[in-house]
Amino acid sequence: MTDQPNANSAQSGAVGADRLSPRPLERPSVDPQQAAVFGRPHGVDGAFDKLYTPPPNGNGRRGLELAPPTPESLAEAFRRPEGAEGVVLQRPLEAVGEAPAPEEPLWTDARDPWRDPAAGAVLGGPAVPAEDADDKKAARPGGARLSLPEVLFGRRVQPKALAVLGVVALLIGAVGGLVGWWIADTGSELTGSATISEAEAAKERPPGSLADIARRVAPAVVSLEVVKPGADSGEQGSGVVIDPQGYILTNEHVVATAVADTGAKITAVFNDGTRAQAKIVGADQKTDLAVVKVNVTNPVVMQVGKSSDLQVGDAVIAVGSPLALQNSITAGIVSAIDRPVTAGGDSGAPPVTYSAIQTDAAINHGNSGGALVDSTGALVGINSAIRSSSSDGGSIGIGFAIPSDYAIKIAKSLIKNGKVNHADIGINAASTVAGSTTMGAQVRNVAPNGPAASAGIREGDVITKVGDRLVRDSAELTVAVRSHDPGQVVPVQLARDGALLVVDVTLGSD
Repeated sequence: MTDQPNANSAQSGAVGADRLSPRPLERPSVDPQQAAVFGRPHGVDGAFDKLYTPPPNGNGRRGLELAPPTPESLAEAFRRPEGAEGVVLQRPLEAVGEAPAPEEPLWTDARDPWRDPAAGAVLGGPAVPAEDADDKKAARPGGARLSLPEVLFGRRVQPKALAVLGVVALLIGAVGGLVGWWIADTGSELTGSATISEAEAAKERPPGSLADIARRVAPAVVSLEVVKPGADSGEQGSGVVIDPQGYILTNEHVVATAVADTGAKITAVFNDGTRAQAKIVGADQKTDLAVVKVNVTNPVVMQVGKSSDLQVGDAVIAVGSPLALQNSITAGIVSAIDRPVTAGGDSGAPPVTYSAIQTDAAINHGNSGGALVDSTGALVGINSAIRSSSSDGGSIGIGFAIPSDYAIKIAKSLIKNGKVNHADIGINAASTVAGSTTMGAQVRNVAPNGPAASAGIREGDVITKVGDRLVRDSAELTVAVRSHDPGQVVPVQLARDGALLVVDVTLGSD
C-alpha cells in the first residue's frame, strides 16, 4: 500500500481518532396487509389508553361514528312516566307497615292453563284446530281409478310390481292348496299319517354274545346235499369243517345213501353260497359218524373244544340247516351229559347207541351233522338225534349230540384208516333188574373164546359196572365198553346168585 491521503481522514480526525461514526438506520418495509391487521385503527394516534373525542365533523378528518339515537316510540314506551323521577316500582313493606293488596292478574279467564302459572302439566290436543271432515274431503280430492286395461296396457304400473303381485298370488294359491290337501288327507277317522318312534341307539353286540358267536362259527358249518343218480332231489343234512385240507365231519345217516350207492352225488354248500363236490373218506355206522372231503382253498375251520369240561346248565348253540334252512342258529343249555341214547333202526339199519349230550336247543331234521358249540364258540358236539312226540319228528326241546372228544377220536381214525375198530366184550345183554334193588345188563349169551368167556362171565350174570362207569341197562353197557380201546384190561363188576363179583376183562375188537 502507498501512503495516500484518506478522504475520510479529516472527518475522522474531527470526530475523534478513537470513535466511529453511527451506522445508517435500516428500516425494513412493512407489509400493508399486516399493517391493516395489527396497526392502529384509522384516526387514532398515540397510545390506546387515552380517550379521544372525535373532532367535529367538517374538519377534513374522519372521526369515530356513534350509534344512532333511540327512536321516539321506543323511548316513550320504556321510559318512566312524567313526574315519577326517583320513584321505584315497588315500595318496601317496612315503609307501609302492612302487606299490600294483591294486584289483579293480567288474565281474566282462569280456565286457560296457559295463563295459569299454578296449572299442572297435561297432554292436550294440538294447538292447530282439527279440520272438519267436509273440509278435509274438499281439500284432498280423490284421484282417478285405474281400470284393468290401463294397468296392463296403459303403462300406469311398473312391470316389476305386476311380477311381484303374480308371485304373491301364486304363493297364496299354493298355500291354500296344501291346506286343502292336508284337511282332505287327515279328515278321515281311520286313515292318516302315522308317527313312528324309532330307536336312537343301535343294537349292542359285545364280544362273546350270541350274535358274535354265530358270526364266527357259521362259516365253518356247511350244508350237505345227497342226490341219487337221476333224481331231482335228495337228502340234506349238515357238516362241520374240522381241517384246513377240507375234511368235514358229519353223521353217518346223513351220507348213508352215498355209502350204499357210489353213484350218489354229495354237494357241500358253504355259508357264502360256494358249492363244492364232496367225497366220502370213511363212515362208521356204529357211532353214526362219517367224514367227507371237499377240494377248497383256505376254508374256515371250526375250533374244537373239550366236551368233558361241560356241565349241566352250560349255554350251548346249535348251528346247521334244519328243514333245508341253511345257517340256522338256535340256543339253549346242556340238559344232561353222558346220556346213553339208542337211535335209528327205523329204515332197516341197526340202531346206534352212544353216550350223548342232551340239550334243549331246538334241533330238527337237517340239523344232523351240524355243530353244537359252547359259549366261547368251540365245538363240543355233533348234533345227531332228537326225541319227539309227533309223527313228523318236530323238536320238543330234547335233542342229542355226540360229544366232541369221542367224535374227533372217531374222525381221526376214519381220516387215517377209513374205518374204526371198536372195543368188544363178546356178549349179548338185555336190560334187567337183579333182585329188587340192582339194575344192570343181564348176559343172554356169551361168544365162545371171546373176552367175556375168557374172563369167566356166564349167561345170567348181571353186569352193573364197567371200569368207573355204572351200567344200568344194555345201552349203558355198550357205551361203557366202547369208551375203552381194544386190548385194554377193564374191571367188570357183576351180580351172580346174589353176590357181587369183579372180573378183569381184556377187551377185544369187533
